[in-house]
Amino acid sequence: MKPLRFVVIGSGWRSLFYVRIAKAYPDCFQLSAMLCRSEGKAELIRDQHAIYTTTSVKECEELKPDFVVVAVNKASICQVTKEWAGKGFPVLCETPAAVELADLQELWRLVQDEGCKIQVAEQYFHYAYYESAIAVCRKGYLGNPYSVNLSAVHDYHAVSVIRRLLDIGYENVKIFGKKYTYPVVETDSRYGVIEDGRVSQRDRVRLTLEFEGGKTAFYDFDGIQYHSRIRSRHVTVQGERGELDGQVLRYVGENHRAREAVLEMIPFDSGEGIREVRLGDEILYQNPFSEKYGLPEDETAIGTLMLGMRCYIEEGVEVYPLAEGLQDAYISLLMKEAAESGTVVESKSQIWTNKII
Repeated sequence: MKPLRFVVIGSGWRSLFYVRIAKAYPDCFQLSAMLCRSEGKAELIRDQHAIYTTTSVKECEELKPDFVVVAVNKASICQVTKEWAGKGFPVLCETPAAVELADLQELWRLVQDEGCKIQVAEQYFHYAYYESAIAVCRKGYLGNPYSVNLSAVHDYHAVSVIRRLLDIGYENVKIFGKKYTYPVVETDSRYGVIEDGRVSQRDRVRLTLEFEGGKTAFYDFDGIQYHSRIRSRHVTVQGERGELDGQVLRYVGENHRAREAVLEMIPFDSGEGIREVRLGDEILYQNPFSEKYGLPEDETAIGTLMLGMRCYIEEGVEVYPLAEGLQDAYISLLMKEAAESGTVVESKSQIWTNKII
């Protein structure tokens, strides 16, 4: 098959993930252009990354890409997605799909009423660990999973992982909790290690999510967890028959005897990236890309979504259903409201859940 041709709208930090993916997997993807807001930024990106950049929307349209990646700032994602979807291009938009409920509803209307093609680049459930954890839950090791403690990813990413671990779908939810502020020494960042002893004040959000079916999630997150050498991440899922605590699985096996097993994360020979995850003889996760490359998990997960765009474009099979991306963003808005107000916030069924509001 010919590589999927795509254009990236936006030139920020997030857009560069797509550059690295295209360079690593030229047999799968061809980055036709990156659309930048200014000539200066276009020249800088062109020189630093050896890709074609432009400030011309018309030029990007005339390239006739198979799909468009919208990787602009959060406040602009929805508007830019609507613009490019309205031009007839399939769109893979970065998260969140929108930051206002009315905009989330409008995106659904565009797809349902006008036939626009929009998907959301929610990548975390394609991480080797999360995909494996979800597989453990679906295979019944825990029985019916009813509780998650998640201190690993934020907002809409967390909602996506929680809903999949608990197999919740679009259940309504009550959310309550609080935001705290604590000092912490900075030790790492997107751009490298920090060793000057600087201290910052960081918000830590602790929320309880009670779903209408009786399942519960406990969300605990501080943004520094993404880039810190003194703050770790934690995931625990429990059901009546067992518990997955990080990579350790404890469950009731044959003859009602308690068992223990470990999710084995097997890297590529190069040491970069996860090739597969095993639970004994079972393969829970298989990297969809060649061992030749072995990119980090973020790029691998996003690349997995990009691979799925071919089936979406040609067969209508969704990569990450738009309804799911909208639900993630909607619940995330309520989480923010609950944390800031300190009150109980309740969701309502939205138009993408096929229920009456």
